Amino acid sequence: MTNINRGLSSSQIIILGFAALILLGSLLLMLPFATQSGQGASFFDALFTSTSAVCVTGLVIHDTATYWNTFGHVIIITLIQIGGMGIVTVAVAVFVLSGKRIDLKQRSTMQEAISAHKVGGIVRLTGFIIKTSFLIELIGALIMAPTFIKEFGILKGIWYAVFHSISAFCNAGIDLMGVKAPYSSLTHFVGNPAVNFAIMALIVTGGIGFMTWEDIKTNKLRIREYRMQSKVILSTTLSLILLPAIYFYFFEFSGMPLNKRVWSSLFQSVTPRTAGFNVVDLTKISEVGTAITILLMLIGGSPGSTAGGMKTTTLAVMLSTMVSVFQRREHTHFFGRRISSDTIRSAATVLMMYISLFLTGGFIISRVEGLSLLACLYETASAVGTVGLTLGITPGLGTISKIILILLMYIGRVGGLTLIFSTLTASRGNTSRLPQEKITVG
Repeated sequence: MTNINRGLSSSQIIILGFAALILLGSLLLMLPFATQSGQGASFFDALFTSTSAVCVTGLVIHDTATYWNTFGHVIIITLIQIGGMGIVTVAVAVFVLSGKRIDLKQRSTMQEAISAHKVGGIVRLTGFIIKTSFLIELIGALIMAPTFIKEFGILKGIWYAVFHSISAFCNAGIDLMGVKAPYSSLTHFVGNPAVNFAIMALIVTGGIGFMTWEDIKTNKLRIREYRMQSKVILSTTLSLILLPAIYFYFFEFSGMPLNKRVWSSLFQSVTPRTAGFNVVDLTKISEVGTAITILLMLIGGSPGSTAGGMKTTTLAVMLSTMVSVFQRREHTHFFGRRISSDTIRSAATVLMMYISLFLTGGFIISRVEGLSLLACLYETASAVGTVGLTLGITPGLGTISKIILILLMYIGRVGGLTLIFSTLTASRGNTSRLPQEKITVG
């Protein structure tokens, strides 16, 4: 890794690391003893599944429980764990455990991978991320274990608790509940307090970002001392959970018993950002509810987290900028802190990239497959947001459409800006300023 690092930028290391892991996962899933049939998967099927796992998306073209065997399941959950915590995070952890020195270039790459604010203390932060991740996943598994043990027996119940805890924390959404009914996700546990609470808590915890964890660990309940970014992430996350949940409670699940109605409303608000589990039949949700879910999938989680999407901070910056324009203020600000113009430009770029990818992919798939545009946009939002929710059309899509989804999943995980920065030269070119002229907008 050290020798390779010297000729590559941090962005290039990240995207190549994800690509290498996807390829390795594909080769392992092609082995005859990875599938129930014993014949192995085709390269394309293995590639799609590996991409979905590494990019913690959850879209599948075969039911995970019934198509893959235990070896295949172990490979998939390992890919999810590494993809969720990040290639660079795991690589640095291995270097530390082996006693090797972490040079400045590797620390810089790690900083970019987890969206840290500085290089200093990055190795210590890596240890914190690894330990905290495993601890949270263990707690989640312990909460769900009694339910799954009662349902599937001791050994299988423990394995299911561990598998789904990792999948939820890493915001992957891949499940083994096909043993109940193919592609059924968690619909058999609708209203179950232990499973619903554990899965939602894991999704949110994994989605708020590693740097937010550190802020909470350092400052505990002294919220005033949190970094501005942590305050923005927590307040935005809370709003994106409560507001959609209120809509789902009153307009989508009004026919359910109270217990199931509350849990389902909260779950449907949390899972699009960006886990991909579901406890209700998604095809029965109205078009308005489907559109809200699409928006939540595109927003996703927060920077430096296991979640994908354009990120909560991007949404917050754009909304605050809009308010600043309305109020004729010169600057965008949060909690008494001004936001730089570079941050606003990056947020606008990310927003436009996600919208462009989401719409272009949906338009192409709809035209190629002859399917409803809304259903196709749902799948592309799920792919680029690395969510995994589906209206059931993914398994039946043609090769071109599946390739589009693979590309969207990959771009959504490594990050659009990371991909662009890795392909552009380091030179900034001519730094002279051109004459300025006004253009009317709006």
